[in-house]
Amino acid sequence: MFPEGFLDEGRIGVDIEATSKKKVLEELGRRLAQATPALTQDMVFDALLERERLGSTGLGKGIALPHARMPQVAKAVAAFVKLTHGVDFDALDNHPVDLAFAMLVPEQATEEHLQLLAQLAKMFSDTEFTRALREADSSDQLLQLIRHQEAATNR
Repeated sequence: MFPEGFLDEGRIGVDIEATSKKKVLEELGRRLAQATPALTQDMVFDALLERERLGSTGLGKGIALPHARMPQVAKAVAAFVKLTHGVDFDALDNHPVDLAFAMLVPEQATEEHLQLLAQLAKMFSDTEFTRALREADSSDQLLQLIRHQEAATNR
């Protein structure tokens, strides 16, 4: 189950124009930095980029789950963007990414981090869910779809 305040409509972007993995991470960094006053867009971008250097978070089928642990984060927070066009993300299947769900967790939250990643991977493996996300045209609609899928995954 997602922690309280994990994702809100203000951290969801619909039809975002991005031309590269770097631009996607910058956009996600901007949205995630809004959730924690101690963070800046650059700090979050650097943390997400550092994690990407270890290996791509592009899962395949157009999905990426960028994530990082940061000492400035008191509780897990997330952001989500639906891109107008897929971008190269060095994904496992070499397909462009058009759905990116990013997460920050406290530095010491190793178990929570792994549980959230597993839950997100399970959610985004559902092709009907990802199809619905791609068809959504508002941040509110995206948030409702994500909340519904989260609840269904936890049954």
